[in-house]
Amino acid sequence: MEAIKAIITDDEVAARNVLSQLLEMEYPSIEVIAKCHDIPSTVAIIKEQNPDVVFMDIQMPQYAGYEIVNFFDQINFEIIFVTAFDQYAIKAFELNAVDYLVKPINRQRLTQAIEKLQLRVESQKMAERYHLLKESLQSKTHDHIVIAELGKQNIVKLNDIIAIEANGAYSTVYTIGKENLTVTKNIKQFETLLPQDNVFFRSHKSWIVNFAHIWRYAKSKLEINLTNNIIAKLSKYRKEEFEEALKGRKSIP
Repeated sequence: MEAIKAIITDDEVAARNVLSQLLEMEYPSIEVIAKCHDIPSTVAIIKEQNPDVVFMDIQMPQYAGYEIVNFFDQINFEIIFVTAFDQYAIKAFELNAVDYLVKPINRQRLTQAIEKLQLRVESQKMAERYHLLKESLQSKTHDHIVIAELGKQNIVKLNDIIAIEANGAYSTVYTIGKENLTVTKNIKQFETLLPQDNVFFRSHKSWIVNFAHIWRYAKSKLEINLTNNIIAKLSKYRKEEFEEALKGRKSIP
């Protein structure tokens, strides 16, 4: 099973460190990617890093832990509440939290919470893989894909996609003659979805480019100039593969 990416949010430094050390020592399947002191910093990290779970204190300055749901249109991560107070258990249940742990943390209860978390995450990832496979099989027999943005479905022709740029858990889709689309798919999902057969190319960890919309390749700078005047990056590790893929296509300056 892939590592479960976790964020720990607590306004007390000692509490963050204790839980982080406990997870590191006892639960190698959990990777703590960030420790935050409040809700705003947690929201920023979630949007950037796309974690699987947040271990969340409840009573904190400015915002209570359960208010984090108000910052997102859709919750794509699990929550385990870890608090010194037990009167919020009903609220945690209403928010469909994985579990509700009372400080000081009991290791047996933490183990139970981790086991429930693993089942949820694996189930969700299996569902995502099935959905991506279904989308991929459908889209590759057609000349368009459906891209969801802010609750609406955009039907976009593959030929109209100039490039896709990663922005944490989000992606920006640059298209011909339309506004850029900011969507909740990450770039790895697009890489799976789009045809790679000398049409789209993952040039960098942050970029997928459409060969049909490249008008210049700055070899020395590892830059790809696109028809919308945006410059995409080329990883030095993908340079040879990219240049090989360019062969046989129309001449590019």
